[in-house]
Amino acid sequence: MTFGFLKQRRRRNLKGKPFPAAWRSVIRRNVPIFRRLPQTDQIELLGHVQVFLAEKRFEGCGGLEVTDEIRVTIAAQACLLLLHRNTEYYPQLTSILVYPSGYMAHETRSLGANVLEEADQHRLGQTGRRLGSLVLAWDDARRGAADPSDGRNLVLHEFAHQLDFENYAADGVPALATKAEYQSWSRVMSREFAALRVADETGIPTVLDTYGAENPAEFFAVVTEAFFERPHALRAKHPELYAEFARFFRQQPIQYSAERYSDRS
Repeated sequence: MTFGFLKQRRRRNLKGKPFPAAWRSVIRRNVPIFRRLPQTDQIELLGHVQVFLAEKRFEGCGGLEVTDEIRVTIAAQACLLLLHRNTEYYPQLTSILVYPSGYMAHETRSLGANVLEEADQHRLGQTGRRLGSLVLAWDDARRGAADPSDGRNLVLHEFAHQLDFENYAADGVPALATKAEYQSWSRVMSREFAALRVADETGIPTVLDTYGAENPAEFFAVVTEAFFERPHALRAKHPELYAEFARFFRQQPIQYSAERYSDRS
């Protein structure tokens, strides 16, 4: 038997196990978007959570003791991005580090001309293509799940970066199926990223968090947040962008969103 076959069999077995009632209660309480999903999607998501929790390691930082509530709340949000798609469960990720709240991280940045700047930066989350880990502030991860229509979700944002890494680059382009899909993605994303940068510079109101103007990788993560949490507004203001994300995620969050949106607003 090949390793791939054994892995798939193990995952099928995990999905076939009864889902713990206590975990289901956590998801229904802490991740209210779950209650709005179609029943078939709920079942699929719970199966993904079983696999995710078996394959990823959680570590508490800053004195935090990792509980099942923390693990399950984070896993349910991360697995929302996996519905309806063939998935390897964030293959470059091995561990999730969880702080009780925001934390300080030491950062070295290039200012050009061989000049480096070192500074401590306050963060809520972080991941990187070569790190193999993802860092989250628990209070913000819980708060983002509790309000599924504000367009801000730390877990969706950081795990979107992991999807971006699946083509071995941090460039805002996830692994797509065909050349035509890459061409369409590049055309739409390039135009929309440029428009967000203009909005950021001029103060034009926008559906998207202007943090996405930092670079294409952050743009992909910010649009992912809006796609799942403000889909009506995103489709109304950026229809082609919404269509690209609907094609990639194979979902229509408009069908289960809690968002209240008027195109006249």
